[in-house]
Amino acid sequence: MRTQGAPAAGGEGAARRAPAPAPAPGPGPRLAPERRIPGVTAAPGVTSAPGKSTRGAQGPPIGLNRPRARGGGLPVGEGAEGGAPVSIAGHAPQPNSRSGPAHWRRDPCAPRRTLVSSPGDPIGWKAVGSYCQQPIGTQDGPRGGGENTPRPPLPQEPIEKSNSEALPEVGGRGKMAAAKGGWCLCELLRFFYSLFLPGLTVCGTLCVCLFVILWGIRLLLQKKKESVSTSKNGKKQTVVAFFHPYCNAGGGGERVLWCALRALQKKYPEAVYVVYTGDVDVSGQQILEGAFQRFNIKLTHPVKFVFLRKRYLVEDSLYPHFTLLGQSLGSIFLGWEALMQCVPDVYIDSMGYAFTLPLFKYLGGCHVGSYVHYPTISTDMLSVVKNQNVGFNNAAFITRNPFLSKLKLIYYYLFAFIYGLVGSCSDVVMVNSSWTLNHILSLWKVGNCTNIVYPPCDVQTFLDIPLREKKTTPGHLLVSVGQFRPEKNHPLQIKAFAKLLNKKVAEPLPSLKLVLIGGCRNQDDELRVNQLRRLSEDLGIQEDVEFKINIPFDELKHYLSEATIGLHTMWNEHFGIGVVECMAAGTIILAHNSGGPKLDIVVPHQREITGFLAESEEDYAETMVHILSMSEEKRLQIRSNARASVSRFSDQEFELAFLSSVENLLK
Repeated sequence: MRTQGAPAAGGEGAARRAPAPAPAPGPGPRLAPERRIPGVTAAPGVTSAPGKSTRGAQGPPIGLNRPRARGGGLPVGEGAEGGAPVSIAGHAPQPNSRSGPAHWRRDPCAPRRTLVSSPGDPIGWKAVGSYCQQPIGTQDGPRGGGENTPRPPLPQEPIEKSNSEALPEVGGRGKMAAAKGGWCLCELLRFFYSLFLPGLTVCGTLCVCLFVILWGIRLLLQKKKESVSTSKNGKKQTVVAFFHPYCNAGGGGERVLWCALRALQKKYPEAVYVVYTGDVDVSGQQILEGAFQRFNIKLTHPVKFVFLRKRYLVEDSLYPHFTLLGQSLGSIFLGWEALMQCVPDVYIDSMGYAFTLPLFKYLGGCHVGSYVHYPTISTDMLSVVKNQNVGFNNAAFITRNPFLSKLKLIYYYLFAFIYGLVGSCSDVVMVNSSWTLNHILSLWKVGNCTNIVYPPCDVQTFLDIPLREKKTTPGHLLVSVGQFRPEKNHPLQIKAFAKLLNKKVAEPLPSLKLVLIGGCRNQDDELRVNQLRRLSEDLGIQEDVEFKINIPFDELKHYLSEATIGLHTMWNEHFGIGVVECMAAGTIILAHNSGGPKLDIVVPHQREITGFLAESEEDYAETMVHILSMSEEKRLQIRSNARASVSRFSDQEFELAFLSSVENLLK
């Protein structure tokens, strides 16, 4: 009698046994069908799937070699009775209480294709397809002879696929992925197409609503304009308004404002004149008194001041980045505040806030004009960014990074395009120099209504200074006239003066003193003055540099009468009223070789020299040495030529040109 679970004896008796009944269907895993492998022939009598023992088999399953095990073990599948499992490499199969009979596993330390038993291992191996392994659960099937003796399936080595055989699944998967991608694209296009008509309807509705709202605002403002234009006696008066948020400053732009008001009041005394200003810390009377003290201008008729509370929106300190865009958008809100308080008939932007022009023209229904001192953006600014040059409006960390330079260049081009659109809304355009004219024509493209109107300079007052008057101060005085703004580049003046003092040690020169005269608009300008003082201290010339801030006109005239050289260092200065005043007062001007001074002011008069131009610190220092070393007669000749050339910049010439330009606005 045979022990339950032991393998049947081999020999002829085993060959005569009746065929084993087919295993009953159950939930066990399905075996892969037999695959024919090129170049591999099954052993005689083997007809089952690889790895499964078959009655009458004469050799190992397909793909399984029969090497000798280490330690003299028998080949796999051979035993004392031809079918009993034997120990391989010194290991005997052991039953597992949980998994049943012993199973086989591969010993990683044994030679290839040598199998050892693993107690309780319920996993066998079979070849799936011909290029991967897949674990399958073992099945206990009945043995031959009617005895239900479980027999562990022999592990099957994977049959590797040759490189020449292609994987049939790859092409199919690629086609499926392509089909899926095409389907997604079609669905996306279909989705956007379904949104087209609803989106178009919504956009059209919003545009109509916006148009109705803006038209209603325009009608409301027109009614408000009629109430402002009507005088006490019921007669309609023309209201002329100037947008100048910093009218209490002491720069050349403010001189243009007061001279323009004086000229209009002389020709149109019946009109009402309004000035939009953000100087809320002073009264209107104080502003007029300041204009008289600084510029010697007194108005003959009253002026109404509209004080704006949101001037901080156009302060450059509020926008450390994207300053041009921030100030321009801020000017729109500031202009809206001005429009809500007073709706004029004629609106003139005299300070360069071009983004307010469409607001007053299309909502306020005004005739609009602009006097451009300096374009908000110019082609020169674009070239600075494009060439990655460091400047006051182009930080060093941007110039060192090509990617940031490209982004800033794109930003400048977009802003220049928008600036041209809003500027083209102006009915009359006045520019202060040939340099400004060239840039405005290239940006605004309104050549048919653009004229050069040189800014007014109090030439006659300075012409009263005698050229041969004996100076009361010893040595030579160097004077700079201009607001303390960053673009004026006052540090260049101080550094060049320091170089001049160093040259004085090597060469015998008289005592020298530099006086910086200018106006401070706000706290930022005052901070810049303090920085200039510290720069003088760092260079060790603080005893030779003085700062005169917001001084009266008489004091300015006194300093110019005593000065030998007038300094100007702004790159691409739009015009340069300070340059003209220095030349009219009899000083020898040394200006920057660019912009208005180069094209319009420091030009030969009757083929005679009227002044000098320079660019770098060394150029300024060497030119100052050259001027100071000249004879008194040579300097007197240059001063006389300069004084004769500035008559075209007088107040009278400005009034004639200004009234001729704005005549169309007041018709």
